[in-house]
Amino acid sequence: MPRVGLFIPCYVDQLYPRVGLATLRVLRGLGVEVDFPEEQTCCGQPMYNTGCSREARPLAERFLRLFAGYDAVVAPSASCVSMVKHHYRDLLGDSPELTRLAERTWELCEYLVDVVKVRRVDGDFPHRVGYHRSCHGLRELRLARSSERMDPPYDKPLQLLLPLRGIQIVELKRPDECCGFGGTFAVTEEAVSAMMGRDRLADHREAGAEVIVGYDVSCLMHLDGIARKQGKPVRMMHVAEVLEGARLSP
Repeated sequence: MPRVGLFIPCYVDQLYPRVGLATLRVLRGLGVEVDFPEEQTCCGQPMYNTGCSREARPLAERFLRLFAGYDAVVAPSASCVSMVKHHYRDLLGDSPELTRLAERTWELCEYLVDVVKVRRVDGDFPHRVGYHRSCHGLRELRLARSSERMDPPYDKPLQLLLPLRGIQIVELKRPDECCGFGGTFAVTEEAVSAMMGRDRLADHREAGAEVIVGYDVSCLMHLDGIARKQGKPVRMMHVAEVLEGARLSP
């Protein structure tokens, strides 16, 4: 069994540690050997996205040093995985070591589907679910087909969720619309970000969602904050938390 380095991004570590624990339990439940490098820090995405490449570079160097020796690196965050796979070259240049790391860094759902090749999900989740497709996972990692593309339809996170007994995925009017978070965009363009979040939340509510499930806690946090401000909270769950209660097998 390959040795996996577990990368827990800042939002998960500081605000949603239960998502990190759920990810660990899902992987261990499949017999994966998981190691957690305790020296890990931020991947550098917030600095990079605001144009502070010089400040982001030491974090990318640290990530490379800590995780280069693993057979795979897995994280419950599409945006952070996308940073490693698609943007570290801008900070560190090309090297065989970085190419190897980028090729072996995976978002949790794509690791389960593409590497472990989970085909059986045995569990119950009797809820009406609004499934939120985050932008980095959809358009950079290609976890699912986005609506503007003409590829054959596929959806890796949904492939893991649909076998759960009792689950109902509600039909959204705009199934792959951005929630408006966008990292520092939510700070620099607060009004636009909040408006986009309200629209996204309204779509889920009108479809009858009891729970909103996604693969990026930053997007879920954004939607949760808007829901709480409106006084109409709805339960938010990372896909790892949903799968934690199921038995997965290839």
